[in-house]
Amino acid sequence: MDRDKVKFYTIRGYALLRREDALTPSMEDYLEMAYRLSRDRGFTRIGDLACSLNVQPSSASKMVRKLTEMDYLKYEKYGVIEFTSRGRELGNYLLQRHEAIEEFLMLIGVKEGILEETEKIEHNIREETVDRIKTLVEFMRKNQKRLLEFKEFLEKRLNIPT
Repeated sequence: MDRDKVKFYTIRGYALLRREDALTPSMEDYLEMAYRLSRDRGFTRIGDLACSLNVQPSSASKMVRKLTEMDYLKYEKYGVIEFTSRGRELGNYLLQRHEAIEEFLMLIGVKEGILEETEKIEHNIREETVDRIKTLVEFMRKNQKRLLEFKEFLEKRLNIPT
């Protein structure tokens, strides 16, 4: 990479470079949680979504309406929340992204604040990077000797038990 030709931006600057119709981190959180909640029954409800995200039902309802307008969800007032095919595909990706980052953090020995760290990372990471993380986690899981070597190295380097 030729550093003289690279343009650097703030986090906000990179966010502004994204497509105009890109989802906000909050929208992604709602879609991901709705997907989690609807996996068994094929739907979820505003109350369940609000409870799971620790928000007021009115806030959840407002966000679900936005996501319905964007063709990710199907929802009628006081009804159930279902996914469009587009929304289901994205919800699945968002959940897989979350799980990959969470598993990576556990793999590298992060002990505290994993959910918070995952939240911070997942909204600011490209799909290619997620794919690389998934691949690394898979490699380490399949190569237990390498994983053990890494954990021993980590323990010595940071002087902490893993």
